Amino acid sequence: QVQLVESGGGLVQAGGSLRLSCAASGRTFSTYGMGWFRQAPGKEREFVAAINRSGGNTYYADSVKGRFTISRDNAKNTVYLQMNSLKPEDMAVYYCAADLSMYFVRPSRQQEYDAWGQGTQVTVSS
Repeated sequence: QVQLVESGGGLVQAGGSLRLSCAASGRTFSTYGMGWFRQAPGKEREFVAAINRSGGNTYYADSVKGRFTISRDNAKNTVYLQMNSLKPEDMAVYYCAADLSMYFVRPSRQQEYDAWGQGTQVTVSS
C-alpha cells in the first residue's frame, strides 16, 4: 500500500509559478514510477507529467512541455511538479499517482496507476 499527499496548490496570476509536492509513504519510494494528472471542472482527468523510479526518464503532455518540470527526491520520498508560465487553462485539481508495477511502460495512462492522492487545487487568474 502506498499513501500519497499533495501540497503546494494555490492561487497564482497568469505567468506565475507554483511548485507542487507529493509525499509518499508505505513502500520504498525508489521502486515505483510517479505521475501527475489534473482535472479541470467539467473535463476528464488528463495526464500532465511522469517520472520513472530513478528519475532518469521524464514524460510530459504536449500542453505543458517546456513550462512544467517533474522531479523526484528518493531520499525524501517526494515527487515535485514545478509549474512555470502558468496559464488560465492550467487551472485544475492536480493529483499525484503511483505506478507500482515492475515496468513503467505507459506513464500517461491513468489505468496504470495504483494509488492516488487526494488532489490539490491550482487556480490561475488572468
